[in-house]
Amino acid sequence: MSDDTVTIDATAEALADAFGPAILEQGVALGEREIVVSPAALIAVMAALRDDPRFGFVQLMDLCGVDWPERPERFDVVYHLLAPAANTRIRVVVPVSEGVAVPSVVSLFPAAGWFEREAWDLYGIPFEGNPDLRRLLTDYGFEGHPLRKDFPLTGHVELRYDEEQKRVVYEPVKLTQEFRNFDFLSPWEGMTTLPGDEKANRG
Repeated sequence: MSDDTVTIDATAEALADAFGPAILEQGVALGEREIVVSPAALIAVMAALRDDPRFGFVQLMDLCGVDWPERPERFDVVYHLLAPAANTRIRVVVPVSEGVAVPSVVSLFPAAGWFEREAWDLYGIPFEGNPDLRRLLTDYGFEGHPLRKDFPLTGHVELRYDEEQKRVVYEPVKLTQEFRNFDFLSPWEGMTTLPGDEKANRG
């Protein structure tokens, strides 16, 4: 049994002992411990993962959203934590329904501020307690949340610089042509003579 497996198994036992029913699910994915917790338990779990010497996950590496449109709890908020002393990682997953706020972890991990803004901007997941929940990657006049799977590829509005008004203006998307149909065949299939073959066919 490898050291990594021992560490992952020991973490699983400690997690079960520390949190009990607060952990909805746990397992191993891609060689890393993964736990699923409810939004109500998030702050307590994240604080213990950071402060309990059995864990030592003191660094938030990433926070992102995942969209599952067919699921009642449409979104996952995924936190990736690192314990530098043990060189181990854990993934915390919080399922949340559309429009339901997730508690901000900025008070525990200040780096979460911009990550939460990104998840709000791209998925529309609100974070209760974030001190500056504004758009981050899209413009302030942007409509919708572009990483949702039901967001149209063309977007809702387009912007351009208006010479007369001397400013950027927003307009509804206008497609200048109908979407074309493609047969997806190889470009070589329509050719009767491939480049170079004409030399071989000379008498």
